[in-house]
Amino acid sequence: MSMSLNRCHRAGLRLGGDALELLIMTALLVASIVFFSLLAPGFLSATNFGSMAMQLPELGLLSLAMLVPIISGGLNLSVTFTANIAGLTTAWLVQGGLAGAGVLSVPLSITAGLAAGAVSGFVVGAIVAYVGAHPILVSLGAMIFLHGLGEFLTRGGGISGMPEVFQTLGSGSFLGIPMPMLIFLLAVVGLIYVMHFTRTGFSIHMLGSNLRATEYSAINVKKVLITVYTISGLLAGLAGMVMLARFNSVRVGHGESYLLITVLACFLAGANPFGGFGRVLPLVLGLMSLQVIASGMNLMGASQHLATAVWGAFLIVVMALRMPFLKPS
Repeated sequence: MSMSLNRCHRAGLRLGGDALELLIMTALLVASIVFFSLLAPGFLSATNFGSMAMQLPELGLLSLAMLVPIISGGLNLSVTFTANIAGLTTAWLVQGGLAGAGVLSVPLSITAGLAAGAVSGFVVGAIVAYVGAHPILVSLGAMIFLHGLGEFLTRGGGISGMPEVFQTLGSGSFLGIPMPMLIFLLAVVGLIYVMHFTRTGFSIHMLGSNLRATEYSAINVKKVLITVYTISGLLAGLAGMVMLARFNSVRVGHGESYLLITVLACFLAGANPFGGFGRVLPLVLGLMSLQVIASGMNLMGASQHLATAVWGAFLIVVMALRMPFLKPS
């Protein structure tokens, strides 16, 4: 009886923490919008919000790709280069490898690019699961390998000149929603479902909470680990498709500066650095706040370097404010 009461008490604390997490992130987003609407000319314009909706999905998808391994108690440092390899695969196939496939060349090339991302994650997960190496070391090795492979294949250059359909994906809209944002929102909905309403999501959270207990719970830990990094690679590959469509080109360095920001954004949204807890919606709200700050400072004429510094300060302040309230007593 006492054990049941303790479990209920912990569940109540966690539910309260979830609500507080969402409240804090929502309040910060609203405060950021109000602040820059007063100081940045043109901030509340439709053009500015459209621009933010175009820019957010790249960092957003890479952050989702980072969130899943963090919840499992690991880390995937290869997400940005996985995205680049996925984009390079798609661009190469569109321009050469599948040029004779007609109307099927684009969907087949995109499928192959997403598969390249998933395979990259699968390999990382398999090594972590069966070799027992630490995820940081494995994903770091994968990052260096993919970087070098991309540089070798492109000779330090890039691939550009995609078909018109990619311009639609990168700059078009559907029902008034920019296509990159629509892709991001669909990925968010899909990940929420997987992480919070499926056995796979439960197993990932449990793996990050207590590895030994997970092993004794008849959960195939190796299979879960491979699934974690395959999902991460697939989401990174989707980010690569969005970047390819937006820039109409791809090169190895695209999105490289996002890597550490994705890690910090996950922790900003309440993900536990040691695994076991993390929610998608707080992450989305936190990313929106970061995008508001970047766009607001750009409209105010601030340097991009200063905007990056403000991002870092914002992350530090939010985590400092959040921790005393969200620590279980």
